[in-house]
Amino acid sequence: MAVLSKIRQHSAIMIGVIALALFSFIIQDLFTKGNFGKSSKDVGSINGKDIAFEDFRLKVSNVEKSGQGISSTEASRRVWDQEVTIALLSAEFDKLGLRVGEKHIMDVLTADQNIGKNPMFLNAAGMFDIVKFKEYFKSNPEQAQYLKDREKDAELNAKFQIYNTLIKGGIYTTESEGKFNYELGANKVNFDYVAGLFSTIKDSEVKVTDADVLDYMKASPKKFKSDETRNVEYVLVEDKASPADINDVKSKLTSLLSGSVVYNQASGKNDTLAGFKNTKNVVEFVNSNSDVPYDSSYVAKKDLPAVDADKLYNLAPGEIYGPYVFGKYYCISKSLGKKAGVNAKASHILISYEGTQVPNKKEKRTKEEAKAKAEAILAQVTANPDSFMMLAFTASDDSSSQQGGDLGYFGQNQMVKPFNDFVFNNGIGKIGLVETPFGYHIIKITDKQDGVRLATVAQKIEASEATSDKVFEQATKFEMAVADKDFNKVAKDLALTVAPAVSVKAMDENFGPLGAQRTIVRWAFEKDTKEGSVKRFEVANLGHVIAKVKSIDNSGLVPVEQARPYVESILKNKKKAELLKAKMTGSSLEAIAKATGSTVQKAANVTLENPVLPGGVGQEAKVVGNAFALAANKVSAPIEGVTGIYVVKNTSTVKAPALKSYADNVAKLKTQSASEANRVLPALKEDADIQDNRKDFNY
Repeated sequence: MAVLSKIRQHSAIMIGVIALALFSFIIQDLFTKGNFGKSSKDVGSINGKDIAFEDFRLKVSNVEKSGQGISSTEASRRVWDQEVTIALLSAEFDKLGLRVGEKHIMDVLTADQNIGKNPMFLNAAGMFDIVKFKEYFKSNPEQAQYLKDREKDAELNAKFQIYNTLIKGGIYTTESEGKFNYELGANKVNFDYVAGLFSTIKDSEVKVTDADVLDYMKASPKKFKSDETRNVEYVLVEDKASPADINDVKSKLTSLLSGSVVYNQASGKNDTLAGFKNTKNVVEFVNSNSDVPYDSSYVAKKDLPAVDADKLYNLAPGEIYGPYVFGKYYCISKSLGKKAGVNAKASHILISYEGTQVPNKKEKRTKEEAKAKAEAILAQVTANPDSFMMLAFTASDDSSSQQGGDLGYFGQNQMVKPFNDFVFNNGIGKIGLVETPFGYHIIKITDKQDGVRLATVAQKIEASEATSDKVFEQATKFEMAVADKDFNKVAKDLALTVAPAVSVKAMDENFGPLGAQRTIVRWAFEKDTKEGSVKRFEVANLGHVIAKVKSIDNSGLVPVEQARPYVESILKNKKKAELLKAKMTGSSLEAIAKATGSTVQKAANVTLENPVLPGGVGQEAKVVGNAFALAANKVSAPIEGVTGIYVVKNTSTVKAPALKSYADNVAKLKTQSASEANRVLPALKEDADIQDNRKDFNY
């Protein structure tokens, strides 16, 4: 019955295209998208340095053939990102005059296990021998290009290592910065304040228009920078089975239960064929009549279709259940019996040691030390089984420690052999110790599941040819009707639903809820596609998509609707701030509190390192900073904070005593700034002139 968990869709039958239309499309495609119609042979440029299309295409092709199963669009994205990175960093290397010698290059090459540990290049002592390495490529000239390419990559990597070291060396922390960091946490301020919180004004009292959002984005264009986007709305006409198609599949399955009589042309007589109920060769019957081949696995009840699990699991041997629906299939199943303990559930505590392939070990230990610790834990959990979970959490080197060592259910041979044999050869509750290549495992068997073997005939529920023809007719009728009529009105008249518009960029692969539909995205950005353009697409396993370009945004900013969730609360608070400031008038805190119907509050011993105001207000660094800046008993102007408008009066400032050395603070800042080097590449990209023409080359 494992067949039920392996059922998958088969490719939809494609509707043929008329030869003349196909020929017209090819001719048009050749002149509008092919090299004849391109004004440039470059797929893009970085700071004026062109990237030739042919070189780019070859690299993309190599990535596609790498066996990673990625699409052409994803391959082009990876290659493009790599080209941008190499171009920007190489320019920096040239500016600095970085040079690397043979030793640098060989260090990078030998770091690759396929080279540094390759037996062909090792001497008698098992060490890498550069003479053997060079001799191999000298005697194998056909490999020369491979070595040349690897050396080129190694040279770039070696330069980057030097460059990265220089960047990190340029990031330093001064004694003054250490002192400032110390004072942030040690200087304290006491102050009184009146708060006019934004939450006291209802959101409904302030309105944020699209124009407000757009103005905010224009004020910070880099923050909201975006490539050109196109909003595409669409109608999906599904090519799916009709009620009649479903009934046909069900009837066909039902007819398989009993025998049938067919005419034998060779003998000239009628033959009686056995049905599913009384066939003597169940495997052959399933493979001859099912869209999914026979599977001999035993399946636990939890892995059966939820709705029918009880009935399927409790079938007597030889008994049949169905037809029933599972996913996109109609099925009939016959029980071939049950088997005990097909799945097991266990918990373990892994004690690894140096040399095992286990990441994130809790501590370093030898194999002997690991064995001694494992035996001690075994004795402890044998005496007190309830301690297993806590010991797994504190002592286990496996990631399952966070679940108290629980590994969940697993089948035969899913675990390494010693582990598997212990679990499946012992009963529930058994605790024991086994050794595997990962280390020592203290194992506790917590449950076992019986399974049932089912022979299942599964036939896919799919549209018949007649149904697909009707769907095609409906889709083309809609496509032609919207050429000069309102998209939404025509859809409504034909009882079709217009899906919400999807915002896409030129190099996007996914198209909203329809997933990877690169063809639709590419069409939306073609030169001849304008606002209002409509086109029908046949989408495998879905049907027909009739798409319309609703709008084109080439402002260079993200769409307003995309920015609104982030911007709206900021703008509302700004508008609330103006209303609150107008109320917060008076020469003293008491007068301001009276005018706003609030009270004067106190904040004691607040630091800039942790600028939290009492009463659950949260962090208000700007408010606390202003309090530090005030002289004693001075009242501030209204301060716009994170949660509201504040007026403060400094009551006292307590300066921290000076230290002889601020080394601890300097060290802390150095640790915090260690990752600053990673900001170099994003900064280079931000300032670079990058022209991306990939969309013009059908990527």
